[in-house]
Amino acid sequence: MRLVLVGPPGAGKGTQAEFIADRFSIPKISTGDIFRANVSGGTELGKLAKQYMDAGDLVPDQVTIAMVRDRLSEPDAAAGFLLDGFPRNVAQAYELDSLLGDLGNSLDVVLELVVDHDEIVKRLSGRRTCRKCGHIWHVEYDPTKVDGVCDRCGGELFQRDDDMADTVRHRLDVYAEQTAPLIQFYDGRSQLLVVDAMGTVEDVTERAISALVESSETADQS
Repeated sequence: MRLVLVGPPGAGKGTQAEFIADRFSIPKISTGDIFRANVSGGTELGKLAKQYMDAGDLVPDQVTIAMVRDRLSEPDAAAGFLLDGFPRNVAQAYELDSLLGDLGNSLDVVLELVVDHDEIVKRLSGRRTCRKCGHIWHVEYDPTKVDGVCDRCGGELFQRDDDMADTVRHRLDVYAEQTAPLIQFYDGRSQLLVVDAMGTVEDVTERAISALVESSETADQS
């Protein structure tokens, strides 16, 4: 199975990506992982990306696409993959079509995790990060025994700037603006699967995998 996972910040993409990739025995490929691997490995693409990142600029699409192409060319991705973080816009979606075509493959499905915005604000704005060990807690879903103190190391907990409620709402607005055309693009090609990502991790995983299995079976029958 070759699939792309999309969803707003706080939708649980990272968690669900792990479960889905494991269920279908395919590699989970995130653009963040690709960037880190190239930069830490000192590849030519990594060096080029680092120049932009060090300058505080966005890495150009062509560099990102080249990294994705290299990663999808690796043997473990030959039988399928789960892409998280790419494509982010319609132009990148066409680029993905092109590079998969060069590899003799095509995209099977795009899975969109949908969560109520108020729930996302609640999820993200309730997070507290330990200054000492970096562990993330939640004031409601995973509270510490002593308010503001990490259970693991006794470090001070703080709220990151990008977890502030107003910042989260802005991030959601930006996501909606940038991603809406991409969702419409894949929906128009009948490649979009929409999954309700409200509820427990286990419930969301069950819904996502059931939808993917049904989609795969339908495709095999057609």
